[in-house]
Parts: sequence; C-alpha cells; structure tokens
Amino acid sequence: MELGLVGLGKMGGNMRTRLRNAGHTVVGYDRNPDVSDATTLADMVGQLPSPKVVWVMVPAGDPTRDTVKELGDLLGEGDLVVDGGNSKWTDDQVNAELLAAKGVGFVDCGVSGGVWGLKNGYALMCGGSDDNVAKVQPAFDALKPEGEFGFVHAGSAPGAGHFSKMVHNGIEYAIMQAYAEGWELLDKVEMVENVTEVFQSWREGTVIRSWLLDLLVAALEEDAHLDKIAGYAADSGEGRWTVEAAIDNAVAMPAIAASLFARFVSQQDDSPAMKAVAAMRNQFGGHAVRTEAPPGGDASPTG
Repeated sequence: MELGLVGLGKMGGNMRTRLRNAGHTVVGYDRNPDVSDATTLADMVGQLPSPKVVWVMVPAGDPTRDTVKELGDLLGEGDLVVDGGNSKWTDDQVNAELLAAKGVGFVDCGVSGGVWGLKNGYALMCGGSDDNVAKVQPAFDALKPEGEFGFVHAGSAPGAGHFSKMVHNGIEYAIMQAYAEGWELLDKVEMVENVTEVFQSWREGTVIRSWLLDLLVAALEEDAHLDKIAGYAADSGEGRWTVEAAIDNAVAMPAIAASLFARFVSQQDDSPAMKAVAAMRNQFGGHAVRTEAPPGGDASPTG
C-alpha cells in the first residue's frame, strides 16, 4: 500500500523503514528536512494516490490536534487518518468527529515497541470501524511482530485503541515499580552477594520472567548498583490517565496508582510531605530531624 507518515522521530523513522522493508511505499513528512520526503504536509498529501491514508506519529496534545486539523483541510471524501501517537482517548473522539464532518475516516492506534520495534515489530492496539481498519491492515501486518499476536482491533469506537494502550502503560508502571523495589531490597542486604545474577536467574522458569526483566538485567550488567543513573523517573501522562479512568469507572487500581505516585516522589529533590512526616515524628517522639529542632521537640543534627 501507499501511505503518508507524519513525524519521523525515533518511532516514526523506524516505522517508515519497517514498512518500506515490507514493500510498502511511504511518503514521510517531518519538520527536519534531512529526513523528510516532502517539503510540507500539503506536499506529502499531494504525493499520495486516492484514497489517501496518512499515519500521524507526533507528540500527543496540541501537536497531534493541530496536525489532524490541517489534514482535515487537505484530505477529502474516503481518505483516512491514523493517529499512532500517545493521544488521550478522549482526543480521538473529538478528532474522529472533526474528520467525519469532512468525509474523512479515522483510526486510533496505540503503538508499543520503542526503539526495538524496527527489529522486533510493534504491538498495535487500534480503534475504529471495520472498514477503516481494513484500509490500514496491510500496514498493521507489516508493523506487527511475527507470529499470532501483537495486533488487536480493540473496538469500533474512536479511542478504543488508545484506551487499551493507556491501560498497557499503566500496567507497565506497576511491573517496573515491583522490579525496582525488589532490586533495591536485594541490593541493600549484605547476604545476597550476586544481585544481578539473581535477576538473571529469573529470566527462565519463573512466573515473573518478562522483557522488562531482560532489560533490567541488561542495565545491571552495565552498572550493578545503578550508580550512574539518577533516581528520577518521569511520568508520560498515560499512568495518570489510567488512574483517572479507574476513578471515573470505580475500578480499584492500588498497584498502578502507587507506582504513579512513586514517580512523583522521584521527581522531588526534597519531598515536602516527608518534611511534614519528619516534623510530626520529631514532635511526638523526639525523633531526629535534619534541621534545628522545632518548639516542643528534640533533634539530632546528624539524624
């Protein structure tokens, strides 16, 4: 098939290569002229045969919204837009309505695979009508991993794909947090001398083996105590959206919520909440704080 691809960064650029390796024709557009196949978005659209299919891989939020709006003015009846970025599922509903008013179809697609996707393939979770998904199916087949799994048509409603990807990322938060906490405890005690080897041993025959475990082992083999890495982890937004959706639907998600909050703590140089905890401990029990003692409490400056 022939399609346009907007956004040729780490993900988009590799996706273009994988699609081309599968025999598809891809006209890519990016603000960076060194990687772009077209000078403008309009130029890219003009190079495509009708009905036109354009896959968008730009940052979520305004960049995606603005791109979809511009494409709505450039495309026509029977054409199709695929949002493969990390958009919030509620944006998909708005974008689908905007394009539908112009006779343009819309498919949302959560994409997972990162920098390894070019070699291993991408896990794809899409939402949209059967007819619209069918128009993109050759690209889905080229991008997905080899084998039976890796692609799902999650639902016909706009947003079904991104909602599924959002939950995927929320689960990812919790799994990574569990591995991280286990590593910290093993690394803390003196009796376990070969922490990296312990994690390495779990890669076969255990119920907690996973690709994330493989990646953690690779990191530990480079830096056993992770001394070269700061204890800071950003949250991309999808963890927050997952917890918000859980609240809206009265679904308990204690593990995913806790992993999200742990990331917030990592982003603080000095936790305000822990200051309050330290102050209360000092007031009721004379426990040491790392400052001068407040009225009513005793403190050790070395605490």
